[in-house]
Amino acid sequence: MGMNVGSGSAKGADPEPMMEMNMTPLIDVLLVLIIMMIITIPKQNHSVNLNMPVGTPPPQTTQPVVVTIDVDFDGTILWDGQVVANRAELESKMNGVAAMPDQPEVHLRPNKLVEYKVVAGVMATAQRLGVTKIGMVGNEQFQ
Repeated sequence: MGMNVGSGSAKGADPEPMMEMNMTPLIDVLLVLIIMMIITIPKQNHSVNLNMPVGTPPPQTTQPVVVTIDVDFDGTILWDGQVVANRAELESKMNGVAAMPDQPEVHLRPNKLVEYKVVAGVMATAQRLGVTKIGMVGNEQFQ
C-alpha cells in the first residue's frame, strides 16, 4: 500500500497532473526496432573467395634446378659451395638467375649464429633484382 503525500492541498481537490513522460512504450518500440534491424542485417562473411585450380596438376617433367646460398656464422656467403668474394659478385650471379626465363629455385640457408642484416641483405638483393623463387631452408648440418 502506498501513501500519497501531496503538497498540502485541501481534501477533495484534484491531484496535480503527472509531468513525467511514460517511457515504457518508447522503450518497447526501440527494442522492436533493434530486433528487426538485427534480423535484417546480412550475415558477415569473413572469407576471401579464391579461384582454386580444379583437378590434379600435371606431374613435373624435369626436376627443378636448385641454387643454394649458404650464409656462414661470420657473414661469409657461399653460392653452391663456392665463396662469394663481395656484394658485386653476388649481384652478378643473382642477375644471371633473374634473367633466366625459367628461374631456378634459390634456397637460402643461413647459419643460426649469423647477424640478421647479412641475411636480410641477400634477400633484399634477390628481391631488387627480380628473383622470384627464393626460400629459407633450414639445414641442421650447416647450422
